[in-house]
Order: sequence, then C-alpha cells, then structure tokens
Amino acid sequence: MNENLTLLAIVLGIIHSGIRLATPYLYAAIGETFAQRSGVLNLGVEGIMLMGAFSGFYTVFQTGSPWLGLLVAAFVGMLMGLLMSVVSITYQAEQGISGIGLFMFGAGVSSLLFKTMLGTVEGVQGFAPLTFCFSENFCLANVPVLGDIFFSYSVLTYGAYVLVPVSWWVLNRTTWGLKIRSVGQNPEAADSLGVNVTAVRYASVMLGAALAGIAGASLSISLLNIFQENMTNGMGFIAVALVYFGSWKPTGVLLGALLFSTVNALQLWVQVLDLNIPSDVAVMLPYLLTIIALALPFRRSQQPAALTKPFARGEN
Repeated sequence: MNENLTLLAIVLGIIHSGIRLATPYLYAAIGETFAQRSGVLNLGVEGIMLMGAFSGFYTVFQTGSPWLGLLVAAFVGMLMGLLMSVVSITYQAEQGISGIGLFMFGAGVSSLLFKTMLGTVEGVQGFAPLTFCFSENFCLANVPVLGDIFFSYSVLTYGAYVLVPVSWWVLNRTTWGLKIRSVGQNPEAADSLGVNVTAVRYASVMLGAALAGIAGASLSISLLNIFQENMTNGMGFIAVALVYFGSWKPTGVLLGALLFSTVNALQLWVQVLDLNIPSDVAVMLPYLLTIIALALPFRRSQQPAALTKPFARGEN
C-alpha cells in the first residue's frame, strides 16, 4: 500500500513539474513560431530570455511589483526583437549569424548587469501559485490529485497554456495571421497584393521577442523567484527546436513543450530519488531529445518556404 502511494506521489510530482516547467518553453517557442512563420529565424531567443529574466527580476527586486516586472521584461524583449529586425530584415544579414550574435549580446549584458547591479543571488516575491479558494475551507488546489495537476500554478503558467489557442486563432483565423503566413511562404506574391512584407516581419519578430522576454521572466519571477547567470541553460535553443518539432503549429509546439518539460522533470526526479542512473545521463536527456527532434526530416519539410530568405522589393 505504501509503495503504491509513493509511486502515485512520484507520478503526480512528475506531471505537476512537467506542466509547470513547460511555461518558459511555451512562451518562447510560440513567440518564435510567429517569427518563423513570417520567414525570420531568430536564434537569439536564449539571449532575449536572459535579458527578460534579469530585467523582470530587477524590476520586482526594486519595486515589489511582479506585473511591472513582467511588463518591463516584455518591453526589453521587444527592443531586442527590434534590434534583430533591423539587422536581419532591413540590412539582410544572415539570420543564423545575427541570431547567435544577439544571443551572445543578451548573455553578456545580462551577466554584466547582474554583477554590477546585484552582485549576488537574491530572491523576490514573484507570482505566487493560485489556489482558487471559494471559502476558507474549500480551495480547488487542495483537492486530491486534481488540485496538484490543474489548480496549483501561477498566473503565468495558465497564461502560457491560454496562449496556445489564442496564437492558433491569430495565425489561422485573422487577416494579420494570413499576412504572416503569406510573407513566410511567398513574400513576392504577398508584396504584389499590397502586403508590407517588411512591416509584417518586423511585427512578428518583435512580438516573438516580447514573448521570449516573458519566457525569461517566468523563470525569474514565477518558477524560481531568483536570478543567476545563464539561468536559462539552453532553454531558448530548445524553444527554437520546439518550433521545428511542432511543425510551426501552436498545438504541435504545446505537445513538444510538454514532452520536453516532462523529460526535464523526470531527470530532476531521477536525481532527487538518487536512482542508480548517472546524473550526467539524466541531465543529458532533454538535449538528446532536442537533437532527435531537429534530425526528423519530415518536420523540416513543412517549414515556411521563405524561412531565412531575405526579401528586397523588386529583386524578383
């Protein structure tokens, strides 16, 4: 009986952690989906997440307001998206190189700001988990099993999952979504129909970067409530891989994010339970899954036709 209860507790812990840890992946990957559907590959997501994580954390550290921290993180992310847009869209630099440059910029600046403005790891009161209490004696978060799985996350986690159907609707049921998809597939045809390709790509990249900034903030002011150097630990690059894994669709990204976060939660539990598995192997699992996802050829065949291809009016 005790063994069954222990196994149930472990399974619930993995599910709860998987749902929770998917938060930054969802924000960053869905944001990157918008950018890539418009034809721009932004490999600077990791750096944007780090800048969003620091700016959001420092704002909360100074003001005590998580909502203001979230707004600042989104704004900083949007500014970095603007920088990426200028370099890659206006000046038509090779997108992979400019994205790596943006990552290095974000990683370096966030590290420098941390050392000069904080100097040591600090904690803040960020977004607390919601409990859905209807009275002093009844909270949905306290319901056995269901409470842990559905009713014990912060508002940012719920927002990440709400973002999935919202982004699907925007991409597939709105005029702006049609413009994004058209400039990602055939920018010349879109331009001939009066669509401003540059403006659509700028807006898509900046939106994606704002969501990447929120993804970083979800780590520093919601999931962990601290900031430390390189705290994203490759999440931004995994988010880029999730776009490929999910075939450039929000629903596919959701499934991929849950898969990756559950594997990540599993490796954490492997270390906590001190199982007879080398810790290095457990830590390697999410990254191994990333390599496998990028190696799937049928995923790449569904990518937007104009992805990474610059557009200059009148050249074709």
